[in-house]
Amino acid sequence: MPKILALDTSTDACSVALDINGNVTQDFRIIPRQHTKQLLPMVQDMLREHDLTVADLDAIAVGRGPGSFAGIRIATGAAQGLAFAAELPMLPTSTLAAMALKIHRDTGAEFIVTALDARMDEIYCCAYQIKNGLPVELMPETVCAPQQLKLPDAADSWTVGGSGWVYLEAMSAEVQQAVNPLETMIYPAAAEIVTLALEDWNAGKAVAPEEALPVYLRDEVAWKKKDQQ
Repeated sequence: MPKILALDTSTDACSVALDINGNVTQDFRIIPRQHTKQLLPMVQDMLREHDLTVADLDAIAVGRGPGSFAGIRIATGAAQGLAFAAELPMLPTSTLAAMALKIHRDTGAEFIVTALDARMDEIYCCAYQIKNGLPVELMPETVCAPQQLKLPDAADSWTVGGSGWVYLEAMSAEVQQAVNPLETMIYPAAAEIVTLALEDWNAGKAVAPEEALPVYLRDEVAWKKKDQQ
C-alpha cells in the first residue's frame, strides 16, 4: 500500500495525517491564523515520528477546498512545494467530502449534508450518500445564500454538520424540517482526507503538482471585494 501524507488548512483547523499500510496517524489542531507558522513543522514532526522523509512517500494529498481562501492556498502551496521537490504526485481532495466521512464515522449516518460558512452571507455545501463506507455526491458542490439551499430528493431526513449550519434559521422551512441534530463544530481533517485520497490513488486519479488546483467555488473577484471592505 502507498504511503500518503495529507495536509489541510481550509478552516481554523490545521491538520496533518500520514497513512502507512492503512494505518493513519493524525496531528489535528484548532489554531486560527497560525497555519503558515505551524503547518510545515507539523509535517516535519509527523515524518520524523515515523522515521521517514518526503522522498519516502508515494503521494501527497491536500484539502483542496472549498473553505478559507487564504487557508486553501497555504496547504496547497505547501503540498505542491513538497511534491515538486520530491517528484511526487498529488491527490487534491474535497473538504466537504472529508467532513461527510467524519460525520459518518462518528454517527453512522447515510445521508449527510456538509456546509461551511463562506462569509458574505453565503455557505459552501454539498449533499452525500454513504456507499461502501465512502461519501458519494448527490449534488454538485456549491456556494449559495442559506435561504437558497435545496436538498436532493434522495432522502427525507439528513444528518448535517459544519459551520455553515449556524445559518439554519435563515434556511427554508423545508430544509429545517429535514435535518437531524447539528454538528456545527465539525471541521475538515487530514485523517479523512487521506482516506479519500487513498481511494483516488487506487482509482488512478493522482495528478502532477501543477494540476492540483484549489477549489474556491466563489470567484476571485468576490474575494477581492471582501478584502477591500
